[in-house]
Amino acid sequence: MARSVFLTFPNDANVHGTVFGGRVMSWIDEIGALAAMRHARKPVVTVLIDAVGFCVPIRVGDFAVVEAVVTRAWTTSMEIWVKVETEDPFADTRQNAAQAFLTFVAVDTDGAPQPVRPVLPETDDEKTRFAEAQARREQRLAARRG
Repeated sequence: MARSVFLTFPNDANVHGTVFGGRVMSWIDEIGALAAMRHARKPVVTVLIDAVGFCVPIRVGDFAVVEAVVTRAWTTSMEIWVKVETEDPFADTRQNAAQAFLTFVAVDTDGAPQPVRPVLPETDDEKTRFAEAQARREQRLAARRG
């Protein structure tokens, strides 16, 4: 698991005073990579970002809370679930702002895929995400085959 909190500034935002989607996607990729590296204990590369769903805007001055969890690992790849919440620092309220699933592959210094340890789910939520990850993987592989 990896988690980070960002204070949002005007340079993060568009003319509406809300954080650029690209900035949020960058945070998602960075925190996802951190979670994948922690799990694999190896360098990783992003190979896929599923559709990023934006729910509510993150406004200038809000905190962006970005959290990533490894849902499942296969031979060399890992699925990471990233959620982004917007937090009003003065009201202590949070809302779901975005989420995405990413796939990372562990690599060596030459970029060759490397094995990763399995995920061992313990809680009911972890077991559900673990099972759903396999279904998502099968859909991704089917889409690649065309």
